[in-house]
Amino acid sequence: MTLSLATNFASGIPEIHIAPQTVFHWGPLTITNSILYGWISVVILTVAFIWAARRISVHPKGGFIQFVEVVAEYMSETVSDAFSNKERSYKYVLYFVTIFFFLLANNLLGIIPGVGAPFTSHGNDLLRPMTADFNATLAMAVVTMGLVYISSLREVGFRAYISHFFMGSVKNPLYLFIGLIEMITDLVRVISLSLRLFLNVAIVGAIVVVFSYLGHVLAPVTAAPFFFLDVFDDVLQAFIFALLGVMYLATAVNHVDEHRQEQSLTEKTASDKMESSLDAVGG
Repeated sequence: MTLSLATNFASGIPEIHIAPQTVFHWGPLTITNSILYGWISVVILTVAFIWAARRISVHPKGGFIQFVEVVAEYMSETVSDAFSNKERSYKYVLYFVTIFFFLLANNLLGIIPGVGAPFTSHGNDLLRPMTADFNATLAMAVVTMGLVYISSLREVGFRAYISHFFMGSVKNPLYLFIGLIEMITDLVRVISLSLRLFLNVAIVGAIVVVFSYLGHVLAPVTAAPFFFLDVFDDVLQAFIFALLGVMYLATAVNHVDEHRQEQSLTEKTASDKMESSLDAVGG
């Protein structure tokens, strides 16, 4: 929600809309306030990062440029540290850093005046944070988990990927049952990712609106703690979404890598023992 909510709703009963609202129609397509907001945030983010990229130098200049460098470097290291094979992680750094900044921008731009009630179109709010729209968070979760599944299959192969769900042989009914539960749980991650982001952004924003209304003329005071909570939650949820995507991918890939490494060490140990036995016999 926006800082302006703290004053605009102070004297009237607030209206909290969980679902996105229609702004206009573009041919057969219905453009909602969350879609429009998403387009605007993409434009702002693209312009800001092109501007920052052209001004990045060996010696940081501070301000927004240094913020971008520090956050991008931290997220890159987070992705890299999650994988046992560092070279493999470099292929996924770009996506997860991008999705983090996209979510962060969508969340934080929602706290500026103008998003929410101040501007309307046909009686509906003109702008609504894209991450407060379950359709949008579900789409991002589907894309992220799609990347996880496709990349896992490409990196380790179908058989190895499926095997990482099972602790032992599928001939054992217990292992088979646990493995099937793990596979279902893995598919449910699409819903959990999208719901976590959507509910946190939407509910915390709604709390700001409610306490603004309860405070009436003191709305800025009563809503202030929840406004700062909103800012903290916006940053946290963007990081959690990106981090979970990284961990889901890294877990599947690292499990197979560790299994292959153990198998290789076992074969090497067996080979060394055989050579030692042959040397002893020959001696």
